[in-house]
Parts: sequence; C-alpha cells; structure tokens
Amino acid sequence: MTLEEIIFHIVLHGGNARGEAYEALDAAENLDFATAEHHLEKAEEELAAGHRYQTELVQTNSDNPHDTAAPFLVIHAQDHLMTAMAELNLIKRLVNNYRVIADLKTRVEKLEQAE
Repeated sequence: MTLEEIIFHIVLHGGNARGEAYEALDAAENLDFATAEHHLEKAEEELAAGHRYQTELVQTNSDNPHDTAAPFLVIHAQDHLMTAMAELNLIKRLVNNYRVIADLKTRVEKLEQAE
C-alpha cells in the first residue's frame, strides 16, 4: 500500500469515527441511549481501523529510518485521527451525563406524581 493510500485511510476512518461519535451525542440528547451506544460502538470500530493504518504508517516509516521529514499529509492524518479519539472520549462522557439527566428527570416526574 502506498503512503498516500495509508494517509487516506487514516483520515477516512478518523472522520467516520467523529461522525459516529456526534451521531451518538445527537441520540443521547434525545435520550435514545440504545442508538447512542450503537454509534459509540461504530465510532470505536472506526478508530480501531484508523489505528491499524496508523500502525502501518509507522512501520512504513521505520523501513527508512533516515527519512525524518514528515510530509504535511502525514501530519494532517495523524492530527485527524487523534482529534477523533479526543472527541470520542469527550462525547462518551457527555452521553453518560445525559443518562444521569434522564434518570433524574424520571425520578423528579415520579416525585411530582406522588404529590
């Protein structure tokens, strides 16, 4: 696989992971946690695929250890994947916060009905 193909796959899977993570957040905002979990799982799968290509990139670069110049696209691809990882971690926390909010909402409604 060429360097350009590896870079393409890293960016592709990083972008897919971000998209799935934001779909999970949208679902959690609507208190649809089953859908949110589905999208979080898909995001994890996409990140795993991106990471496999990232590993291939590192191995490709280690074949020529004297070539220290990282092309702009390599830096961009790495940045894209790492940003997706960071956003997914944050979105997981937000989904959990929405779960707490949904639980509290249910408890408040039960208390209000008991009055």
